[in-house]
Amino acid sequence: MERYVGLDVSQEQTSVWVVDSSGKTVWQGKCASTPEAIAATIRAQAPEVTRVGLESGPMSAWHWHELRKAGLPVVCLDARHAKVALALQLNKSDRNDARGLAQIVRTGWYREVAVKGMDSHLVRSLLTTRAQLVRMRVDLANQIRGVLKPFGLIAGKGGGQPFAERVRALVADGPLQDATEALLAAWQSVSEQVAVLSRRLVAIARQDGAVRRLMTAPGVGVLVALTYVSVVDTPERFAKSSSVGAYVGLTPRRYQSGEEDYTGHISRCGDKLLRTYLYEAAGIILHRVSRWSALKAWGTQLAKRTGTRKATVAVARKLSVILHRMLRDGSEFRWSTKEAQMA
Repeated sequence: MERYVGLDVSQEQTSVWVVDSSGKTVWQGKCASTPEAIAATIRAQAPEVTRVGLESGPMSAWHWHELRKAGLPVVCLDARHAKVALALQLNKSDRNDARGLAQIVRTGWYREVAVKGMDSHLVRSLLTTRAQLVRMRVDLANQIRGVLKPFGLIAGKGGGQPFAERVRALVADGPLQDATEALLAAWQSVSEQVAVLSRRLVAIARQDGAVRRLMTAPGVGVLVALTYVSVVDTPERFAKSSSVGAYVGLTPRRYQSGEEDYTGHISRCGDKLLRTYLYEAAGIILHRVSRWSALKAWGTQLAKRTGTRKATVAVARKLSVILHRMLRDGSEFRWSTKEAQMA
C-alpha cells in the first residue's frame, strides 16, 4: 500500500508521521535528527514509501542529499507554501507539523524546492562569509572615525593601509591611542581574512569554465559570476531565462482583486546577495563601462525616460536573463557597436 511520510526536523529530534493513501495515520513517533536514523525509521515504519516530505530549512540540504543517497523519494517543500497550509491547524507543535507535511505530500498540494549541490553550497558559504566580513570591516572603520570626530580629528576618506597610517598619525602619543589601536587591530585582522577569502574565490573562478564565460559580460567579475552560478546551480531547472529575474526578486509585485489592479515595487524575494551584486553590476554597465552593447544602449535609453534608479534595476533584471542564457547555451557575451544599436 502507498505510504506518505512527513518530517518535522529540529536539531536533536525529528517528528515522523506516516499516512496511507486515504490520509489515515499509520504510525507516528520521533527519532534522532541524523539522516541514518531517519532513513532507518522510514524503512521500518513505511517500507513501501511513495513520498517523503521535508520542509526547507537550515539543514534541509544535508538531509535531502543523504536521504536521496539512501534511495528514499524525498521532496523538499517550500517553507512559505507549507506555512500557509500548516497555519490551518489549531495547535502548533512538531507533531502536528509532521502530520500536516505528510498530508501535503499525499495530496500533492505543495511547491517543491530545487536543492542545490553541495559544491554550490560550499561556494555560497565562502561568498556569504566574505560579504559579512566586508560589512564588519566597514563598521569598524566607521567606529574608528566616530571615536576621532569628537576630538576634532578627521581620518578622511578611503581605506586600506593609508587609512590605518592616517589614524595612527592623528592619535600618536595621545589619549586616544589605546582605543584606536584596539579598533585598528580588529580592522586589520578582518581585512586580512577578506583578502584570504578573495584569493580563494579567484582560484575557484579560474577553474570553472562557466564562471569564466559569465565574466565576459560587462560589469560581471568574480563575485557576481560565482554568486550567480551558486544560486542558479542548474540552469536547466528554469524553462525560460526570463524566469530568473523573478526568482531573484527583480520583477515588480502585482496586486489584482476585483476592480483593483496595480503594479508595485520589485518583490525582493530570493537571494539578497545576488540581487545586490546584479544591481551593482548594472550600475557599472550604465556609468563605467565605455564599450557599447545592446544592454547598455537599452539601459541608457530607459534611464532617459524613467530615471537612473529604475533603469539600473531593469538592467540588473535583464542581465540576470542574459547570464542564464549564457550558462544554458555555453556562449559568451555578445558585444555590439553604438552605431548599430542606435540605428
